[in-house]
Amino acid sequence: MALAGFSAVGLAALAACGEAPSENGGDDNADASFLACMVTDSGGVDDKSFNESSWAGMEAAAEENSDIKVDFKESSSETDYDPNLQASVDDGCNFIIGVGGLMTENVNTAATANPDIPFATVDGFSEVANVYSIQFDTAQSAFLAGYVAASQTKTGTVATWGGMQIPPVTIFMDGFAEGIEKHNADKGTDVQLLGWNAETQEGTFLNSFEDTAAGKSTTDTFITQNADIIFPVAGPAGLGALTAAQENDAVNAIWVDTDGYESTEYGAELITSAEKGLATAVKDSVLAAYDAANGGEAISGSYVGTLANDGVSLAPFHDFDSAVSDETKAELDALTQQIIDGSLVVESPASPAAS
Repeated sequence: MALAGFSAVGLAALAACGEAPSENGGDDNADASFLACMVTDSGGVDDKSFNESSWAGMEAAAEENSDIKVDFKESSSETDYDPNLQASVDDGCNFIIGVGGLMTENVNTAATANPDIPFATVDGFSEVANVYSIQFDTAQSAFLAGYVAASQTKTGTVATWGGMQIPPVTIFMDGFAEGIEKHNADKGTDVQLLGWNAETQEGTFLNSFEDTAAGKSTTDTFITQNADIIFPVAGPAGLGALTAAQENDAVNAIWVDTDGYESTEYGAELITSAEKGLATAVKDSVLAAYDAANGGEAISGSYVGTLANDGVSLAPFHDFDSAVSDETKAELDALTQQIIDGSLVVESPASPAAS
């Protein structure tokens, strides 16, 4: 990733200041030479999705470099973003990461008010000088997931739905739809997608990332409409889809953000997952910010995870490995290479671009 722009002098000057955070680090952070802090989106740090993966990256950075201490503050709702970001500033954090595209403007406000502190935003793009953007072109991994869904459905109908209609959600849904279209065109199938129309950008959303009951009822509705593979893009609310799949032997699901086989208790229901490398990207940003504070290359601009740089990927099939044919696996390998070399372009209005 390209890392350039933050003032190393400014970072270093911050390294010795601030009192210890109280939520996670406690007194262990009092003597930290570099304190990296994360503000979660709603859903908590153990959401089986992007918050949890981002925190894993924070912990990995601290494990790799003993001079780095890490802390987090949990947001229960959007109203917690500003106070949690301000509390991180007040705690003397030397690098502050806001997780989730909904928090980007709040991060921008905090960063503008504190130009000597480096910030990062996950799943959002910022033009503020001291904010590093961590983004993922998940349309690419979701495209592969859509192709898999089209190859595996028995009913010829699959479904997707989102937590909120925001770019980090719709980009998955766009890619999923395009993957289904590719399978239909190449294999002569006629798989139907419920819950999202990529052309009109209209679909089904809960307006929540926490409401698992609504996630289950929405999925149950799609199941009554003959959908046998569900692709929820909704963080913890997506667990409602996995519960519905668990209750229906003929229904399976595909997870997002993390390898759901590893991160949830519903691995037996999951064919695969459209992953993004949150942990690695967050870890790299923390290590880069630390290096900048100690005279190294500064950090700014934007990182975009793609198939080419392993920033996004299709997870292993795990229990479904024998169910996915060798022919489909070979086709997925070929499609992956075509996306990487640019001969196949997967497009979404929400796709990020490096600055």
